[in-house]
Amino acid sequence: MVANRRNFIFRVSIVINIAVLLYAAMHLSSTSGPGVEWVPVSVDGSERSAELRYLNRDDLRNFSESKLVESSVRNLEESTSQKTPSTMPTTNKTASSTTSITELEKKHDTSSETDLVNDTLDIVDENALSEATLNRLRLLLACNERDFNPQYVQRAEFWVLKNYVRAEHGPLLCHETITYTTHAGYEFLDNVQPLVERWMAPISLAIHAPGADFTPTVNSIRYLRDCLGNDLVKQLVTFHLFFSNKHIPSKIPKPNQFLAEPYNCSVPPPFASTTISTYMKQKNLLYPVNVARNIARDSALTHFILPSDIELYPSPNLVPRFLNMIARNEKPLNTSTNPRVFPISIFEVDAKFQVPSTKTELQKMLAKKTAIPFHKYVCPDCHNIPQRQQWISAPETNQMGVFYVGKRRGSFVHWEPIFIGTHEDPHYDDRLSWEGKKDKMTQGYILCVRDYDFMILNNAFLTHKPGIKHYVKNPKRDAIVGKQNAYVNKVIMPELKKIFGTRSGCSL
Repeated sequence: MVANRRNFIFRVSIVINIAVLLYAAMHLSSTSGPGVEWVPVSVDGSERSAELRYLNRDDLRNFSESKLVESSVRNLEESTSQKTPSTMPTTNKTASSTTSITELEKKHDTSSETDLVNDTLDIVDENALSEATLNRLRLLLACNERDFNPQYVQRAEFWVLKNYVRAEHGPLLCHETITYTTHAGYEFLDNVQPLVERWMAPISLAIHAPGADFTPTVNSIRYLRDCLGNDLVKQLVTFHLFFSNKHIPSKIPKPNQFLAEPYNCSVPPPFASTTISTYMKQKNLLYPVNVARNIARDSALTHFILPSDIELYPSPNLVPRFLNMIARNEKPLNTSTNPRVFPISIFEVDAKFQVPSTKTELQKMLAKKTAIPFHKYVCPDCHNIPQRQQWISAPETNQMGVFYVGKRRGSFVHWEPIFIGTHEDPHYDDRLSWEGKKDKMTQGYILCVRDYDFMILNNAFLTHKPGIKHYVKNPKRDAIVGKQNAYVNKVIMPELKKIFGTRSGCSL
């Protein structure tokens, strides 16, 4: 009787001690500062209506920690009831207790988190991120937070003002959302409002602002933050400015100074002018598109990133739907062993029509030919995704999923996909300009050689700013294209083959 009572007391003491140890260890290991965690909730079908829901980040951590402790206690109870003999030895009790605790801690390290990952994830609303989804993402992604400090950085010949104007969301947990990374000159900043209102998540925007373009760039940022009638740009868009060391602006103001003075919203923004003559054009500078892309993506705080162009507007609710898909971790996500990215289908619409908000709307527009596949009349092979007709015909579903797993070879060897990826994916080549064309092809070659899976999403799509593009011959640009092609073939491709090797079917 006494032995059984000792047994019971011993088992209970182990459970209590480990629970306390786990709770203390998790608080000591936490490195993220306090803040708010925002979660996209819904877009009601129109392009310009949205809602933000704020959660206290400490609430999420407390929820995660309590779940882990509960799971640990449950595992400990099961372990002690199964493994503890009916009578305990009366000697060497300290050594015996220490050994049991070590074994049970090891069991917690694997089983408690495995239980949380393998438990059925009940997602009530695909357009929102629940605490359970966020907790699952934290365990699945196991990513690290990135700093959000403003910095002046040199990138070859370019000066980069990283995090020059920061979004007010503050530091982010790496698993909690996706960052849209993009680039522009100030004359394209009219796209920021429709982009942020459809994306409803962090945007990392690199702006080329050489010489006299710096001042209208700053004033455009002020307008976007102060004059749109909502705080979405303030909350979600971080601006990085960069320029060549040969074209440093005459004056670089401190953000805290010019942001403190509200913009006069009765005055149109610089990008609204119909007669824009940029410093870049006056000096015949090439647009360093890949430098801009790399600055924006390297500055993103989240694990998942969508490097894209500022004139490509995403389908609403893409972020929560994608992350819920990742959290479910179903086939083919949990069976593929290759590195992967998630391409998004791209379309253009007639200038007289609005950008569609759902795949069903898009399908109707495609049937009426008021929408077409992206660059159909410019470079049809560049964005011809595998199984495109099947994708167009497939009905819209309630959940985001992988429609088809393709490869960048065969008839898709010249494919330039825009995709959701991570910081682990290859960068774009800084040496290539927009004017020289095919600026994403070298990255595509690396993805092919490394045997990436291209997991095409079923319901997600990007739509270009309204207006169908047609090929226009430009002798001046054609000359630049010829020089860039020669440089790629003679310099870059030999480098890539030495560094990454070759694979049958992979080409530029």
